[in-house]
Amino acid sequence: MNNLSEDFPILQQKVNDEQLVYLDNAATTQKPRAVVEAITNYYYHDNANVHRGVHTLAERATAQFEAVRKKVAHFINASSEEEIIYTKGTTEGLNWIAASYGETFLKPGDEIVISYMEHHSNLVPWQNLAKKKGAVLKYIDLLPDGQLDMDSAYKQITDKTVIVSLAHASNVLGAVNPIAEVTKIAHLHGAIMVVDGAQSTPHMKIDVQALGIDFFAFSGHKLMAPTGIGILWGKSELLDKMPPLEFGGEMIDWVQLQKTTYKKAPWKFEGGTQNIAGVIGLGAAIDYLESIGMENIASYEKTLIANVLPEMLNIQGIEIYGPLDPEKRTGIISFNLKGLHPHDVATALDMEGVAIRAGHHCAQPLMEYLNVAATARASFYVYNTVADGKKLIEAIKATKEFFNNGIV
Repeated sequence: MNNLSEDFPILQQKVNDEQLVYLDNAATTQKPRAVVEAITNYYYHDNANVHRGVHTLAERATAQFEAVRKKVAHFINASSEEEIIYTKGTTEGLNWIAASYGETFLKPGDEIVISYMEHHSNLVPWQNLAKKKGAVLKYIDLLPDGQLDMDSAYKQITDKTVIVSLAHASNVLGAVNPIAEVTKIAHLHGAIMVVDGAQSTPHMKIDVQALGIDFFAFSGHKLMAPTGIGILWGKSELLDKMPPLEFGGEMIDWVQLQKTTYKKAPWKFEGGTQNIAGVIGLGAAIDYLESIGMENIASYEKTLIANVLPEMLNIQGIEIYGPLDPEKRTGIISFNLKGLHPHDVATALDMEGVAIRAGHHCAQPLMEYLNVAATARASFYVYNTVADGKKLIEAIKATKEFFNNGIV
């Protein structure tokens, strides 16, 4: 897969006179020509609003728009394309579950269970919902290596639990959570299982039916699609019980002066003009990924991490967060260098052409749990190479030498 970078023109450039090594994929991925061309082709030849016209352009746009819904259903093995709702991203999907399902079914004294590794998008909506409904928000502990503590999961999920919501993979630790096992615990107590799939969907084969979960949300821009498009999947029997959140054009069935009826799911949740070009771009991104094979992507990334991680661990003064076994993590490596602020590390690496991220990564409770203010984070994707990993190691060593006045 080392020649995939040729499909990504942005990766061919130099930054600070150095060949760009892009390792900020957990924040957003680069887009292949096929995705950009699909969007351009739509705007050049088929630009029209969907579902609202009988002219040729409208019919072509609508056909493409709905074809992607079927494509997404196949991509995550949903039982029907009618379980696929277009959103602007993972954050919106999780907020919609809290605001629709949570507001409808949560009562005072009920429990919501999440973990300490959650992204703010899978924490703040539940925190807000708990306050509004008088519910209790509880946290599953982590093991020393950053993996989910299953003993804690068994203790925290009780008969009072109504919602369990977890990241499939941590955006800081890279840890992949045992979602199917947690789902069985949740269902045993009558709770639903919500999954933040932002960091898993781009990197592994997703099968929502095999996981046994109830809701799954992910973002397009983390899997080579445009920004502003995402997916919320939910079991049809749950979506049917949930009220819509946005009212107006397209989501209605019939409007009278004092009464309105709504379409069935998923369309009742898709009020207003959708991100049509984004949907078409998402379809092209899925085509690109499936041409490689999600199993192949997962295997390749594990090989990359198996090459990089031991070399990083040999650097004196480095601390790496999350499991050290490549089989138990995605392509995310969060780290700190002793005595250096992560922002200084990221700035120094940028001078070497290596793009990483530094900060709290929208996971401040996790930072507090780890007893750090921030971390540096390198995140790999399928177009990265072993050479990219070596450049990262060299840049970290050069940074360490520079800040230590030449003393490694």
